[in-house]
Amino acid sequence: MKKIALFRVWDTHPIDKSIVQVIEKHFPEYVLEVFTLMDFLRARKILLFLNIFAVIRYYGFRILRGELGFRESFLRTPYIFKKINAYAKFIPKKNGPYAFSLQLQSLFDTASSTTPHFIYTDHTHLENLNYPGFTQQELFASAWIDCEQQIYANANHIFTRSTNISRSLIEQYACPVEKISCVYGGSNIPLDEKRVIEQRVFSKHILFAGIDWERKGGPDLLAAFKLVLHKHPDARLTLVGAQPEITHPKIRVVGRVQPSEMPDYYRAADIFCVPTKQEPFGAVFIEALAYQLPIIATQIGAIPDFVIPDENGYLVAPGDVHALASALSDLLDNPKQCARFGKAGYRLAQDRYNWDQVGFRIRRQILATLTAE
Repeated sequence: MKKIALFRVWDTHPIDKSIVQVIEKHFPEYVLEVFTLMDFLRARKILLFLNIFAVIRYYGFRILRGELGFRESFLRTPYIFKKINAYAKFIPKKNGPYAFSLQLQSLFDTASSTTPHFIYTDHTHLENLNYPGFTQQELFASAWIDCEQQIYANANHIFTRSTNISRSLIEQYACPVEKISCVYGGSNIPLDEKRVIEQRVFSKHILFAGIDWERKGGPDLLAAFKLVLHKHPDARLTLVGAQPEITHPKIRVVGRVQPSEMPDYYRAADIFCVPTKQEPFGAVFIEALAYQLPIIATQIGAIPDFVIPDENGYLVAPGDVHALASALSDLLDNPKQCARFGKAGYRLAQDRYNWDQVGFRIRRQILATLTAE
């Protein structure tokens, strides 16, 4: 039987598990073999040790100045990039031929000259330059960006989760248009259809979900919510994921929860708001769409793909607290509009942002590419 090699960086992210299930379901005539790159690295202590010197070489002064973190820099050196590439090239020699390989994300190059290779990613590094306030000086080492360019050059086809990443590949990495397909992504939490379609009892309940409080725009939401309370003193705000030190009678700080617990929070809310300042994709927005929540978010990254102003939510400029407060007040004033936005978002999730549709698009393109080879 024909085989597929799937390379992922981690095995703990919900997206990794979702994609494994998608590939198994939509390529039933193939045997799927999954390779977790962090397992490869953890088993090679000497490689990790030697990479410390590469981190110091490329990022040492920036880490000392507090401009970069050691952890984020560690996986972005040409040294470790080349070691991963050599490992990936060895896999077909060791395990026999594969019909094709698929890698998740664009952190390493797992292409082999003997195997058709595909990528599914939600980011490029140069896309960061399109975020407000991000400068050229904040990019990782140019030698690593050259490595990233190699990732895309060696792929037979690249699947993206959003149109802004497709544009980045074309405009910032000179990838041919025909080499890129935006196939979107799906929800990584359980979807209880009965609970999704239940009628909500409107209670002016706003939900925020995100681990990185600062990057996700948490302080902006907090400032906007305090403004909203002047007009809507009965409004409530629940914060899931992040754990800022906030003591307020109308704000509940939940902290981290298991993915399986998230449906309860989506169902209990009336409005979903994450005014993020930087976002590769934002799976929580897709989850909120699937649970019929109107969304207020920022006009950056992938978000304009799935938050359509005046149809399923509102978009504001990052950092604009007054615009954020106005959007929240508008929805708090209009329960019927919340319901209308929620239904429109649900339809979008059903039509575009579900894993069955993603799997269908990936299979169609991969088979077409293999046939053309």
